[in-house]
Amino acid sequence: MPIPFIEPFRIKVVEPIKQTTREERQRILADAHNNLFGVAAEDVFIDFLTDSGTNAMSDRQWSAMMVGDESYAGTRSFARFEAAVQEVLGFPYVLPTHQGRGAEGVLFKTMVSAGQYVPNNRHFDTTQANLLALGAHPVDLAVPEASDPQRDLPFKGNMDLEKLEAFIQKTGPGNIPVGMLTVTNNSAAGQPVSMANLRATAEIYHRHGIPFFIDACRFAENAWFIKNREPGYADRSVGEIAREMFSYADGCTMSAKKDAIVNIGGFIACRDENLKLKLAERLIIQEGFLTYGGLAGRDLEAIAVGLREGISEDYLAYRERHTAYLGDVLRAAGMSVYLPTGGHAVYVDAAQTLPHIPPAQFPGVALANMLYIEGGVRTVEIGSLMFSHPDPDTGQVLTAPNELVRFAIPRRVYTRSHLDYVGEVASVVVRQSEKIRGLEITWAPELLRHFIAKLDWVSSAN
Repeated sequence: MPIPFIEPFRIKVVEPIKQTTREERQRILADAHNNLFGVAAEDVFIDFLTDSGTNAMSDRQWSAMMVGDESYAGTRSFARFEAAVQEVLGFPYVLPTHQGRGAEGVLFKTMVSAGQYVPNNRHFDTTQANLLALGAHPVDLAVPEASDPQRDLPFKGNMDLEKLEAFIQKTGPGNIPVGMLTVTNNSAAGQPVSMANLRATAEIYHRHGIPFFIDACRFAENAWFIKNREPGYADRSVGEIAREMFSYADGCTMSAKKDAIVNIGGFIACRDENLKLKLAERLIIQEGFLTYGGLAGRDLEAIAVGLREGISEDYLAYRERHTAYLGDVLRAAGMSVYLPTGGHAVYVDAAQTLPHIPPAQFPGVALANMLYIEGGVRTVEIGSLMFSHPDPDTGQVLTAPNELVRFAIPRRVYTRSHLDYVGEVASVVVRQSEKIRGLEITWAPELLRHFIAKLDWVSSAN
C-alpha cells in the first residue's frame, strides 16, 4: 500500500546550503533595503520565495536536455515540446515563451487595448502588471470566501459567477477582449477551482462572445484537487481531468516553471489558427522565432518531459501531503495559517499573526523579514506591497484583499526535516510577534514595486 508522504524519488545530487548568524542576516537584510528579493541566494538557508523555476529536475529531464536541437527554426526539440503540450493540455497550436510573463505580455499586447477590462478570479502580480502597463483594467472576481482565511472549504479559488455575469452586463462584452481564470488561484492562497465552476465560467464568457483563457501555471495541482475533492472525479485520472479542464477554454498561458517542473520556460496555447498567427507576429518581435520563443532547444526538451511528470499521481499525492505537513508545522508554531493549505504553498495570515501592524505598514513584509532574520528562511509577502495599485482611470488606490505571507515550496527540493526547521524558526518569530514593527516605502517603481522597492522599519510597533 503506497504511503503518499514518502518521496516518490531518490536524491542523486545535492547542493550545499550556507548557514549564517542572526547578526549577519540583519546586516544582509539592511543592505538589501529590507526587501528579501534583494538578498543573495547564497545568504538564504531555506528558500520559499517562490516555487517558480526553483524545482529539482529529474534524471529523465536532464537526459532529454542532452539531445536538445539548437537550430534557429523548425527544431526537433520544438516538435517534441509541441506534442507534449497537445497531449497533456489538448490545444492544437502552441507558441513557446521565455516564461509565463512573456506569454501574458504577448497575449495581452495582441488582444487588449487601453481602457479595456480583463476579468479573472484573481490576477497574479505579473498578469496584473502586464495589463496595467497597457492602460487596461485587471478585475478580480473571486468568491467571497477566498478572502476569509479561516473558512475551510474545498474550492475557495472559484470565480464568483454572479459577479462575473453582472460585471459583463455592466461593462459590456465589447469592452472585454478576453476573460481569464487562474488555476490554482495563486493570489487566493493557492486555492483550486472546481470543474463545475470552470465549466460555468466558460459558459458565461462564451455566451457573451468573450474568448476564455486559463492561466495554467499549476493546472496539475488543480486537477489533483478536483480528483480528490469534487464528486464524480475520484475514478478519473489527473491527465483526463486536466484535458477536460482545458476543453472548456479557447487557450491558456503557462509558466512552465511551476507544474512542468523546469527552471525556465512558458508558452501560449490556443485552438484558433488565425489567433495563433496574430500571436506569432508579436512573439517574433518580443520573444523569438515561433519554434523557440526565447528558449534553448534543451529547455523545450525539459518541458516536454516535465509536463508528463507533473501529472504523475504518485508525485501529486506526495506534493499535497508535503505542503499540508508544512501547514501543520506552522500552525503548531502559533501562526495563523490560511485554510485549507494549497498544493504549492502554505499561506500565513500576516494580519492575524501581527494584528498591531496596519496594512499600510505591510505586516506581510514585516513577518517575512523576521523569518529571515531569525532563521534564514526566505518567504514572500502576498498583500498590500505586491497588489495595491492605482486605478488607471480614477487614480483611486485599489488595496489587496488579504495580508498574507507565502511559503512556496520548490518541487522535489526540501525534505521533512527542512520543514521542521522552518517550524522552529516560526516559533521564535511568534514568541516576539508583539515587538515586530511595520515598514514604510522609501522608494518604489510604479509597477511590480515589490520586486525592487526599498523599505525601512517604522520607528515604533504602533
